[in-house]
Amino acid sequence: MKILENKVAIVTGAARGIGQAIALQLAADGADLALGDVKVEWLAETAEKVRALGRRAECYAMDVANSAVVNEVVTQMAADFGHLDVLVNNAGITRDTLLIRMTEEDWDAVLDINLKGAFLVTKAVAKIMMKQRSGSIINIASVVGVMGNPGQVNYSASKAGLIAMTRTLAKELGSRNVRLNAVAPGFIRTAMTDKLSEQAKEYMLRNVPLGRPGEPEDVAKAVAFLAGDNASYISGQTLPVCGGMIW
Repeated sequence: MKILENKVAIVTGAARGIGQAIALQLAADGADLALGDVKVEWLAETAEKVRALGRRAECYAMDVANSAVVNEVVTQMAADFGHLDVLVNNAGITRDTLLIRMTEEDWDAVLDINLKGAFLVTKAVAKIMMKQRSGSIINIASVVGVMGNPGQVNYSASKAGLIAMTRTLAKELGSRNVRLNAVAPGFIRTAMTDKLSEQAKEYMLRNVPLGRPGEPEDVAKAVAFLAGDNASYISGQTLPVCGGMIW
């Protein structure tokens, strides 16, 4: 039996990159997928790949920063699948620039999606998981939420907030057998990091003891572990997937 057999997992920001890799790993491990992204048409490729693995995939337009939309979509997900066992808060954006050039709009956009979005989706899903008395919630944080990074004060703050939220909610929800953990990727090869200058990439790699970038699948495997029963006594933790950059 696969480790996530008969489980239903929600993945936000599932259209590409790390989110798509997470969805496919969870499907490979036996889960059915409720896929969310801001535009439902973006999810077609991920859904097709999940179904090719023999698992169910349903797609939902989901603006995670809009509480009314989040509540409506989570209610629909629960009705469609009957239960919700795993939530991966992966939706995130960047608006990188130095503090002196950063606008208030840059700050608000990143905090709204990366932190407020995770708060809203977690709140909606936690109500269901608490009634079930079971569930695993994984927040996709970042090493920059621990170590900081020039030009990413908004992104770093949002990811640090996710780590703190994870620890706090693990204490709040543990009595209902709902676990919360975070995964903190380091320098992962994605479309987002591909846009970095060669100088920035070299700077990042100098700080990776393994000497290479990670792949989205490296993050996905860590998420799948935390989602399953093999991690049933792990809660409130942040697992770095970073080639040794931190800790």
